Amino acid sequence: MKKLRSLLIGILLIIGLLFLGTVWLERSTGMSDAKVLNIYNWGDYIDPKLITKFEKQTGYKVNYETFDSNEAMLTKIKQGGTSYDIAVPSDYMIQKMKKEHLLLKLDHSKLPNLKNIDPQFMDLAFDQHNEYSVPYFWGTLGIIYNDKFYQASQFKTWNDLWDPQLKNKIMFIDGAREFMGIGLASMGRSLNSKNDADLDRAYNKLKALTPNAKAIVSDEIKTYMANEESSVAVTFSGEAADMMEKNSHLHYVIPEGGTNLWFDNLVIPKTAKNKQGAYEFINFMLDPKNAAQNTEYIGYSTPNKAALKYLPKAITSNKEFYPSAARIKQMEIYEDLGPKYLEKYNDLFLELKMYRN
Repeated sequence: MKKLRSLLIGILLIIGLLFLGTVWLERSTGMSDAKVLNIYNWGDYIDPKLITKFEKQTGYKVNYETFDSNEAMLTKIKQGGTSYDIAVPSDYMIQKMKKEHLLLKLDHSKLPNLKNIDPQFMDLAFDQHNEYSVPYFWGTLGIIYNDKFYQASQFKTWNDLWDPQLKNKIMFIDGAREFMGIGLASMGRSLNSKNDADLDRAYNKLKALTPNAKAIVSDEIKTYMANEESSVAVTFSGEAADMMEKNSHLHYVIPEGGTNLWFDNLVIPKTAKNKQGAYEFINFMLDPKNAAQNTEYIGYSTPNKAALKYLPKAITSNKEFYPSAARIKQMEIYEDLGPKYLEKYNDLFLELKMYRN
């Protein structure tokens, strides 16, 4: 009996020492859940100086992880593992995450700087009343060209991409929604169409565009255009801004007749452990000066109206990056298509890539 009692006492002492050691480690390294903020964002999608500033200002330690697609982000959050406090999904993905009950409903009283967001970018269809998300960046899909080879008048509409003179010249984004969207927009149809006849017509029209494709790629477009290895491409506005900074002969245009209007947004996953820190970070990023600094670093358009006065006039006066409200109304935000039509878009796009080869 004495041996058993001694054994129990020994076990309790070991447990106590382990507990004290854990507490000491957390305090000495600042790694307790309350002082750590886990952020899950796209690669190179925040000015690193702002993370340093936030850490110094609040005492939080930021762990920053990146993803390369909305689908990869969704999978990792659903798997659990790391409990992210902040994530940055795009518009249609928020709809999906809401349906799967993965997001925390936001308490707007904890986000006083939310007032800085331009009202036209609030209360959008993918998250009415911004119950779950806060706009981070926005932009468009358009055409970038080199003025050594082309003029702006050659790219007024999406239909101009079918010009036979562009054979083997155009670089396209490797995305089903983007490529199918070009076909749909060129016919005046919705980018979110679930009409099989529209999709088949777009597919057949895009088959005639494939000879003009130099390549269907992703990040390579930036290098090719900046180095003048390609002279025209379809790309996102923020990517275009980055290319234009590297080559003064590049220009970005939004085709008439509509295009994709996209939003990336800050959300708090339901599994977040540091909700207070998440609110502090979102409010920090909504500060006008911080938003302006981040905008200059990233190159995408900011939804923060109060930040515009801190940005160079050359940026805010560019109507291809800050189009009028009337023009924005002609654009469409991607919606969650549901599994059936998402598969159809992907299948048609894959067939088009194979047809090209």
